[in-house]
Amino acid sequence: MAMTSDEIETLLRAAFPDASIEIVDLAGDGDHYKAVIRSGAFAGKSRVAQHQLVYAALKGKIGGDLHALALDTGPK
Repeated sequence: MAMTSDEIETLLRAAFPDASIEIVDLAGDGDHYKAVIRSGAFAGKSRVAQHQLVYAALKGKIGGDLHALALDTGPK
């Protein structure tokens, strides 16, 4: 079952309450998203470390309920 953009945003907001978050449905199919996330939690962290934080926030749903997610992360 695919995730909605609202479900993705809810998980991300729980992990990054200070964040500005934009979720874009890239293909219009509810299966391929891009998330633009700016959070203080990313300050001083490499891009890889930032993405690892996002993957952890999504609780293993990438590759299952969430087929594809492009990430654009950075400090607030």
